[in-house]
Amino acid sequence: MTTYGTNPTSANDLAPKLEYITRADDHHNVRPGLATRRPWKQMLDLRSFNFPRKIATVITRIKANTVYFQTNYTIVVLFSVFLSLVSNPLSLLILLAIIGAWLFLYFLRDEPLTVFDREIDHRVVLIAMSVLTLLILFLTDAKLNIAVAVVAGVAVVLSHAAVRKTEDMYQNEDETSRLIP
Repeated sequence: MTTYGTNPTSANDLAPKLEYITRADDHHNVRPGLATRRPWKQMLDLRSFNFPRKIATVITRIKANTVYFQTNYTIVVLFSVFLSLVSNPLSLLILLAIIGAWLFLYFLRDEPLTVFDREIDHRVVLIAMSVLTLLILFLTDAKLNIAVAVVAGVAVVLSHAAVRKTEDMYQNEDETSRLIP
């Protein structure tokens, strides 16, 4: 007997179909995905800035700050690209679609990405999405705008990472373990 075109008779029949809707409404899934985003107040605290005296200190700070403020720095670079594309509506729409893919595949995931029963590491997703983003956006007419925006965004990120002190960043042992590869 076929059930094509019939309505489900029990709540259990609807459960698998409604799972995605309830997951979308559940704000608990958004929080773990954004857990690596640090408060902007902490990132921009003026008392945490000073110019390092040694190049080794600059390198250490850049490494530590890029790990700690990884999501914030990604947002800064993407915002820079967004601003550069305001004058090019088609590229801006493409960028918004790509940002949606970033949110779904990287930022808002609370469990690892699985493709064909294989778990994909978050670094692979980050690299693949970065390459895909650049490839798609460079196929548009805004190549120079995007290149300048990415360079400007990376320059802002690196300069912030170089002058931001790292002594006051970590508040518990779990966060300090992220720096150890």
